[in-house]
Amino acid sequence: MTKKEQVLAVFRGERPETMPCGFWLHFPAGYEYGKAATDIHLKFFKESGTSLCKIMNENTVPRQTQINCAADLDKMEPIAHDDPIVLREVELVRDICSQMKGEAVMLITIHGIIASAFHALVGVEKNFEENREILVKYFRENPEGMKHVFGILADYLEYLSVECLKAGCDGIYYAALGGEDFLFTDEEFAAYIKPYELQILNAVKDAKFNVLHLCKDHLNLNRYKDYDVPVYNWGVYSDNPSLVEGRKIFGEDKIYLGGLDDRDGVLVDGTDEEITAAVHEIMDTFGWKNWILGADCTLPTDVDLHRIHVAVKAASEYKR
Repeated sequence: MTKKEQVLAVFRGERPETMPCGFWLHFPAGYEYGKAATDIHLKFFKESGTSLCKIMNENTVPRQTQINCAADLDKMEPIAHDDPIVLREVELVRDICSQMKGEAVMLITIHGIIASAFHALVGVEKNFEENREILVKYFRENPEGMKHVFGILADYLEYLSVECLKAGCDGIYYAALGGEDFLFTDEEFAAYIKPYELQILNAVKDAKFNVLHLCKDHLNLNRYKDYDVPVYNWGVYSDNPSLVEGRKIFGEDKIYLGGLDDRDGVLVDGTDEEITAAVHEIMDTFGWKNWILGADCTLPTDVDLHRIHVAVKAASEYKR
């Protein structure tokens, strides 16, 4: 089986010859677009042994300098389809997919409504905890203004997602934030965030391999249980439900991606033997059905690719 065929077998509800794996990381500065970005993606895929090729997206919405308080939210302007952040990412997707020649399932990273709002309204200089506090403050002070921002971002993300599928991707990896149970209320989430996320996901619902990544801690997974996506991934090591518990929420027919921690634990500082043992323990616990081995989220940029390769090899050699 090729790596893509392994994943296809999981989607058919079959047991593949070897367990497919999906791991990724943010590349260093200087690899956002162009040949350098293409080359480092291909190098990572080859050396890590992963079954999914997730194309990173560092061409994010720039800080909107005209917005400095909640009253300014209405100043957000539409993002043009020919904006460099769109053109660069679509070209990167086209180039990588062309060179991969169908060897793997290709995913494009889509930073969701909340992450894109962070980028646009706050920038990337502050830490995440500060960003989300500012965003919620803006929202509570001017909810209609935030709807205006979310609407613009949803249109941009919908267009980007569709164009990346046209350029060769098999699906999107939609990174959803805002599901923390202490951040937005259930009512706020349902009224102001969910409709825009569904707008994006509905536009690409015919893609075979869409992944919904639920990011951060203390998540209310029930907010996402009726999202029309085939694959779920979330941080089980971030005070969130386990894979087994999540499967009870989302259902047996969904596919799950994960199992290993992304910032601590064996993938970051374990020995080869510890990585192998951890992978086999997870496979003993969660089984083979409807599952792809991976991590909670993006691995550290400086992680030794040998560690990922060991995890992939451990999964391929697993005997039950």
